[in-house]
Amino acid sequence: MATAPKLRGLARLKPAFDNTLAGLRAAWLEPAFHMEAWAAMFMLPWAFVLGHHWLETAVLLATLALVLIVEILNTGIESAIDRVGPEWHEMSKRAKDLGSAAVFISLLLCAGVWLTALWQWLN
Repeated sequence: MATAPKLRGLARLKPAFDNTLAGLRAAWLEPAFHMEAWAAMFMLPWAFVLGHHWLETAVLLATLALVLIVEILNTGIESAIDRVGPEWHEMSKRAKDLGSAAVFISLLLCAGVWLTALWQWLN
């Protein structure tokens, strides 16, 4: 099987960007990412309301981005496992469970940061 020639320098930017867009399109089709992305879009302007300082606003925005990043990585793990085969395997289950746990922890972090910011804003 022939491999594509390795691009160097600026020639790599267009293919890399195309791959990024393909990945974002694939993520958008995942129900969990879709739901989290809509929630992030709703919450995004509130970060500027709740944050008293640029750093607080940045942390609120970063937690939203972190949830989306971890969800994309979890989807990548699940896709790779599913590519290996449909049969059940303990290691496949473990990989998927670990990815799911990572998403859950990122959601807990996001909720904790946002609830703390809301508490500070209300008091």
